[in-house]
Amino acid sequence: MAVTVVDRRGVPADLDDLARLAELTLAEEGLLGGFEVSITLVDEAEMARLNRRYMGGDGPTDVLAFPVEDLQPGRLPEPHPDGPPLLLGDVVIAPDYVERQAAELGVRFSDELRLMLVHGLLHLLGYDHVTRPEAEAMEERERRILAHVGVERR
Repeated sequence: MAVTVVDRRGVPADLDDLARLAELTLAEEGLLGGFEVSITLVDEAEMARLNRRYMGGDGPTDVLAFPVEDLQPGRLPEPHPDGPPLLLGDVVIAPDYVERQAAELGVRFSDELRLMLVHGLLHLLGYDHVTRPEAEAMEERERRILAHVGVERR
């Protein structure tokens, strides 16, 4: 399994912690190898551009997920044993936005950042929150995964 974490903001961040959490999340979902995912930290201006271009949104947001595969929760693709890793997609996070959001919610920034990472990864794996049952299933997965790193989902 290959997890790449890049910080394009030029601000120090614990990229190793994010990579470990990404690996844990994927392993909890049954992905033990043969997969690749990228995580990119961006400033709010870049996030606003991505949000507008790909989601039709106005302004920055906390996290965006760009899946490559059309997956369903619990139904994982089989990577070819002799082929290259299967690219799951990209997760983009705006830490400055997340930091403000955490302050407004009265939670620790590191916990909110971890939630956004897990949330984005679950989107790559086909989870969504359009309907109430989908949201409940996604939130339950987030709770279980975050509990492994001592974070209580808000």
